[in-house]
Parts: sequence; C-alpha cells; structure tokens
Amino acid sequence: MDALVVFIPLMPLLAALIIGLGNLFKVIDGEHRETVTADVATWTLSMSLLLALTLLGADLLGNNDGYFIVGQWLTSDTLNIDLNFITSGINVRLAALFSILLLITCRFSINYMHRETGFHRFFFLLSLFASAMLLLVLSGNAAFTFVGWEIAGVCSYLLIGYAYDRPVATQHATRVFVTNRIGDAGFIAGIALTYSWINSLDWLDLNAAATEFSSGQVNGVALCFAVAAMAKSAQLPFTPWLARAMEGPTPSSAVFYGAVMVHAGVFLLILLQPIFTQAPLAMALLIATGLLTASYSFVVGLTQTDVKSSLIFAASAQLGLMFLECGLGFWQLATWHLAAHAVVRGYQFLTAPSLMHHALHNPIKPVMPAVAKLRWLYMASIQRFWLDPITDWALVKPVRGLAHDLSYFDDHIIDRMIGAPAPAIRAVSSLAQQEEQSLGARLDNEFDNFAQGTGLAGKFTEWFAALSHWFEQRFILRSSAKHSSAINRKLGRLANNIERIILRPRYLVLFVLITLLIAF
Repeated sequence: MDALVVFIPLMPLLAALIIGLGNLFKVIDGEHRETVTADVATWTLSMSLLLALTLLGADLLGNNDGYFIVGQWLTSDTLNIDLNFITSGINVRLAALFSILLLITCRFSINYMHRETGFHRFFFLLSLFASAMLLLVLSGNAAFTFVGWEIAGVCSYLLIGYAYDRPVATQHATRVFVTNRIGDAGFIAGIALTYSWINSLDWLDLNAAATEFSSGQVNGVALCFAVAAMAKSAQLPFTPWLARAMEGPTPSSAVFYGAVMVHAGVFLLILLQPIFTQAPLAMALLIATGLLTASYSFVVGLTQTDVKSSLIFAASAQLGLMFLECGLGFWQLATWHLAAHAVVRGYQFLTAPSLMHHALHNPIKPVMPAVAKLRWLYMASIQRFWLDPITDWALVKPVRGLAHDLSYFDDHIIDRMIGAPAPAIRAVSSLAQQEEQSLGARLDNEFDNFAQGTGLAGKFTEWFAALSHWFEQRFILRSSAKHSSAINRKLGRLANNIERIILRPRYLVLFVLITLLIAF
C-alpha cells in the first residue's frame, strides 16, 4: 500500500500539465472548453482523494511500513537526496483531509468561476497548488518539502494577482511574495544546518538526532524552521500579508488562507515536534508569537467591515492559538485544532458570498462595554496597529535609500574612475545597432569607430568593444557565408560540451552552495 503515496501528488500535477499545455496551444480555450478543464481537475483530485483515503485506511489497520523510497534523486559527494515519502501518522491524515477540502473547493469553483476571464488559468493554478501541498505534507525529506512549499507560494502569488490588470492586485501579490521570502530564507538555513550536522535531509533522521544535538545546535535548527513557519502561517510580525492576500478570488482565498496552505507552518512545527521539544528558546518564541498574534488579530478583527477581512483575522487568531499550543507542548491539541479549523474556516470562506442571505435578521453581537470605551484601541484597530507603515519605515525605506546611494556612487564615481565609453547612439536601424545601443556603444558612420573612452580602463573597454563588434559582424550577421558556417558549427559543439560539463550534478550543487553563501 505504501507505493500508492506516489500517485497522490502526481494526479493533480498531471491535471495541471494537461490544462496548462492545452491552454497554451489553444486546445483547451474559451467558454466552450470550460467543461473539459473542470472535468480534468475534478477527476484527478477525486483520484488523489481515493488514494489518500486508501492509504489512510491501510495506516489505521497497521499495514503501512511508514516510509516509501521511490529512488535516488541527487548524489554529490556526501549529499544524498532520495525521492521518499512518509506513509503514516499526521502526514497521511492531513493528506486525506486536504484532498477532501481541495476537491470541495474545486467543485465549488466550477460554478463560481464560470465565464470568468482566466477560468482555465485558475484551474491550472489550483491543480498545481494541490499537487504542491500534497507533496509538502507527504515528502520524507526537507528538500522536497521545500519544493512543495515554494510551488504553493508561487501559486498563491499568481492567484492574489489573478486580476493582473488591476494595480492594487499586483501590488498586494508582490508584497505577499516578498514577505514570504523571509520565511523561505529561514527554511533554507534550517536545511543547511541539518545537512552540515547530520549529513541527511530526511525528516526522520533529523527527529532521531534531536537528543544528540547540543543545546546551541537544536535551538539553531528549531529557530530557523520556526521563522519559516511564522511567515507561512502569518504570525507577527508577518501577519499583515494575510489581509492583502484577500485580493484573489473567493475560492482561492478559501483553499489557500482558510483551509490548506495557511496551516503549512503549523504542520511544520508538529512534524518537527522532537526538535522543538529539545529547544526551549524556540518554544518560548512560539508562545510569545502565538499569544501576540492571537491578541492582535482579535482586536483588529473587531473593526473589519467586510466579510473576507473579518474571516482572515479570525483565521490568524486561531493560527496564533495553534502556535501557542505548540509552544506549551500541547501537540495533540494543536493537531486536532488544525484539522477542525481547516474544515470550519474553509466552509466559512466558501459561504462568504451568500453571507447577506444567511445573516438576514441575525443581529450583530456587540463588543464588551469595557472594550467599547477604549477609543485609542479602536483607532489602533482601524489602522491595524500601523504594522505596514512601520515595516516600510524600518525596512523598505532604508533599502530603497541604500539602492539610490549605490546607484549614484556607481554613476558618478565608478564610471568616471574607469573611463567608461560614452553611451551615445546616432541611429538604430538594425538588430546589431539595437544591441550596441543596449551596451552603451557610440557609432560613428564616417570613421566606423565603435566606442570611445578615456584612461587605461576606457581604452581596454574600447578595444574589447571593437573586437566584439567585429566578431558580431563577421560570424553572426554574416553567418550564411561558407567560411563562417564551419566555425559556427565548431563553436556550437564546444558550447554543447561546456554545457554538459556544467550540468553535472557536482557542479550544480557547487553553484547552489555558492549562491547560498552569497545570499547569506
């Protein structure tokens, strides 16, 4: 039965490929093809649900081994990454629950998104997101969990900016995407520490080594993954991105931020329970973060005037309580809380469009008199405690100012010191001239001077530019000549050989490590 786990994330991925390629090549396009897209998404998610329920039943009967290895994905020196899955415990239970919620949302979206611009794009992203989330909860190692983590984030970004012709939607989507990258940095740091200390990325190996780590090591790993969980589940100071995410369609809000994706951070904490249990500093962080987020979301939620904002702050308050439960060591309670909240909040988001119909003659419950008298608290709640302006003042503005200063330094000091060529172009009448203009070249039709510069560095740049211009004229723009065709073929074979060498696994791993070192 363990082998069934492979097909659970594979089925919605297949749906995404069919819908995406069909829409790309105009085979599945227009209103008359909506039924095809809907059927492909619905049937594949139904198959994933049946497989997940079968695997869950086998786990409850004790027939699963608890672990399934498909094969080796990457080997480089001591780094070995397998494509493996966990087939027991909370992983399988959440896979079954998320499959049910994803299928319900998919079925709801068929009528809700009917005749909407981008109908096929929506179901492509929904199917891709379903595959990513199922991979996230079932993967047996940090590498493939991170793959699902990132794909789900990209789908979230694209669905928040679903109406990309509206500047507000694209601004909110970009803000959410950038905020979540902070959590991704924490996840990557956790992966790096895990590999450097135990030479493995498997979750089971990491949890087994929890008692062998020193206090500093276990707290370091736990804090890295705690930051990742806090960003994904919108805990303070990352909470404001969740309200911005409401810009997307209601079905995506339901499945992303009510039922499924927003619980990924809590799932990560529960998955790493042995690690966090040995890390008192990380547990204290979870307690403080959860308590502050729950209090903040409760107060801000009291003054929201639209249903989706009210629901999303209620969701972030419940997520804060889950973090608090994890920090206090109530792991079983947090697990049940996660499952129950996913069902209830998903249902509330899906019924939000018909709220006025159901809430007719149902009076609003007044707030407590003691709270109603606190006018300063009301003002702070209306402004959401000014978290966004504070973030802009503390982070965005300094970074923007630094970028401006560096640009000024580069333009007015560095360029003058090296004697850069003057970027003056007289005419753009061909592809070659257009490329030369983008390089900052200066054309002189009378003397055919490619560029002019001052100083030793400027002369060197001028010679190099002239050589590049000669090469382009000789071998690219006149490639039809017989004497250059053979040279071009040799250069092509040489480039292919270099590419094959670069694409070897050990060099790819080296480039990834260099990139991570530069990033940190």
